[in-house]
Amino acid sequence: MRVFDQHARDTSAALVDARVAQQAYVATGQGVAFWIGKTDAAVQSATAGLAALRESAGAGTRTALDEAAATVTEFSSIDTRSRDYLTSGQQLMAGDVIFTEGGDSAATAVRQIETARLAQHQAADVDVAALRQQQVLTAGGAAGFVVFMVLLLMPAPRAKATEAAADTGLSISPSSLHSTSAPMPVPVDPMTAKAQGSVFKAATDVATDFGRVRDLDELARVLGRAAEVMDASGLMVWAGSATGSDLRPVLAHGYSAEMIARIPPVLRSANNAAAAAYRSGTLQIVLARPGGSSGAVVAPILSAAGCIGALSAEIRSGGETSEGVQALATIFAAHLAGVLNTAPAAAASEIGEPQTAASS
Repeated sequence: MRVFDQHARDTSAALVDARVAQQAYVATGQGVAFWIGKTDAAVQSATAGLAALRESAGAGTRTALDEAAATVTEFSSIDTRSRDYLTSGQQLMAGDVIFTEGGDSAATAVRQIETARLAQHQAADVDVAALRQQQVLTAGGAAGFVVFMVLLLMPAPRAKATEAAADTGLSISPSSLHSTSAPMPVPVDPMTAKAQGSVFKAATDVATDFGRVRDLDELARVLGRAAEVMDASGLMVWAGSATGSDLRPVLAHGYSAEMIARIPPVLRSANNAAAAAYRSGTLQIVLARPGGSSGAVVAPILSAAGCIGALSAEIRSGGETSEGVQALATIFAAHLAGVLNTAPAAAASEIGEPQTAASS
């Protein structure tokens, strides 16, 4: 598009030069032969520019370019008539043709080129929108396949070392890193084949619905279903600021609106699981403490431009150590990246205010 725009500007400038040079034919003290050469060169440049534009133009754009080419041909015919008048000594007739017909045709050609440029931009926008939709659908299919493979091959859940022993990202005030040894995780009972199949079907449905989200209300409902699949008591979507210096909660399930409103921005450098996921772009695990807080997993929301936020989930019954739960958090975060990057402008503006999904 940058190349197309540059050719369009150069071609329009050549037509303006041709019009000015043509008007100099009848200006007092000017050399007609000199300006005739200038006009010919400008018309040739405009003709070549239109040919270059047509090679890279779409079907809708070519119509306007063909009209501009016809107008340039008409300008050349008008220029020939004005020269004939000058040769026969009819200065007034030459001036009348130049300042009426010649000026109008040159201005019309410039407008037609601008129309072609706008049409090319619209066609490019349509192509980009279609490509983004295809990318979202492809990502949804890939995520569904990953869910299938994870749940099909998932062994009995076992405890694993935390990737970052940070305090929960759901707390209002970020806490310091734990310096004491991590408590033993609550053992998770192995899932039966029937239970795995049920989780797989539910996760597949949620993955499909992420690709169909059209507004913020639908996104909140799908987030609630994702919480059910992960057996999470609460989910929270954190979005990075425009500068990338902090995180703010923008969507939640399982928490009251009053609680969300009281949560301050979390600095990128904070000793906090959400901040750690945002900084590193890696999954963070917070083990449950007996008689204390629930365990949690925090998955980074990754896009082509980098990490744009995090998805934190408070998991019941020590399920944060389950590889299946961790995989689901990663997959749902990947879908959130696709939804947030392709959200309509109206929905995107709403996300600036914290939203709470109703708990089931």
